[in-house]
Amino acid sequence: MWPKRLFVKRSSSISDHTFITTESQLAALVDRLAQHDWLGFDTEFVSEHTYRSQLCLVQVAAGGELAVIDTLKVKELEPFWRLLTDPARTTVVHAGREEMGFILHAIGERPARLFDVQVAAGLVDHDYPAGYGAIVRRMLGQPTNKGETRTDWRKRPLTHAQIEYALDDVRHLDELWKTLTGRLADRGRIDWMTEEMATWMDEVEASFTRKRWRRVSGLNGLNRRELAIARELWHWRDSVADARDMPPKRVLRDDLLVELCKRKNADPQQIAAIRGMQRSDLRHILPAIAEAVERGLSLPDADLPGGEKHRPPPAQVNVLGQFLATAVGGLCRQLEIAPALLGTASDMRELLAYKLSNQKNMPPPALTQGWRADVVGDLIDELLNGRAALRINDLHSRDPLVIDRRG
Repeated sequence: MWPKRLFVKRSSSISDHTFITTESQLAALVDRLAQHDWLGFDTEFVSEHTYRSQLCLVQVAAGGELAVIDTLKVKELEPFWRLLTDPARTTVVHAGREEMGFILHAIGERPARLFDVQVAAGLVDHDYPAGYGAIVRRMLGQPTNKGETRTDWRKRPLTHAQIEYALDDVRHLDELWKTLTGRLADRGRIDWMTEEMATWMDEVEASFTRKRWRRVSGLNGLNRRELAIARELWHWRDSVADARDMPPKRVLRDDLLVELCKRKNADPQQIAAIRGMQRSDLRHILPAIAEAVERGLSLPDADLPGGEKHRPPPAQVNVLGQFLATAVGGLCRQLEIAPALLGTASDMRELLAYKLSNQKNMPPPALTQGWRADVVGDLIDELLNGRAALRINDLHSRDPLVIDRRG
């Protein structure tokens, strides 16, 4: 059975789209989407109330077709996710970290060919990370829907305005993909985009699979034993949150976790006496908290986290880092590349420390790898060795600084 075509009227346009609410409708949609060599999609989700973000809608665009999948009614999405792993198909997204997370969690695979318009825009323009609306306006000269930004996407029925807002997130992906691909080709940066997307997907996948206990707020200043307790408490909290499908901080707040680390006491009565631990829902898990603290206290010294030896960087790294970041930023603007995509201030300091310390046994910094090395090239060495200089050229220019290179 073909799904009903919905015509949603807005002040200046009519959107013809398919609204999917059953598995049979999804199967028919997948059959149609499979005929195209590209597919753009976006999601609407709520992340405040569950362990993982709760997927509420999937919006799709391909070959002139717009579709909305109601994921609160269609529970089995594997046929759709499998479309994205086909090497013959390009998947187009904007800032697709969460979208990739949904795919990884559902089928344990990632898109074969992913094109993120936010990344592509950073390789041909000055701004990164740019919002979807900003990219559409700058690249296509088109307006976007600014409403419904605080929608609770779990509520049903959805209004026409909500559906229009959701569709706007995929409406321009085809044109953006083609426009940005053209600009990348004109600048000889198609390979850069391919390389960057592979690295980006590696990093996103790692962020969803590795344990991120060091992100707990307030760990700075803790000693190695206290960090060991923090790690044990984080693993305990994460497992409880997963089992209960709730945000980890609702199981135990970060500030309470850090306070337990500082006290280094595994006595349940002493733990219960800490201000903030009197909640009724915490009382029955006090023994599990105490066991986690005890595991951290009992860990051998050799296994404590934070024992890695790091040689401090040369004293001049911070000053030189600011200078070189200015030079590289000017170069990026001349080349129409977003400086923030090329690298952070930390990346610049890492590169300087690598060059000044001559520790060639260190892992090569990011700025010496791939397309970033093509951009930076010999500039850093030339600036450090005095064969290039940064000076003010035109005070009234958008980029008043220029780099003079000696022959």
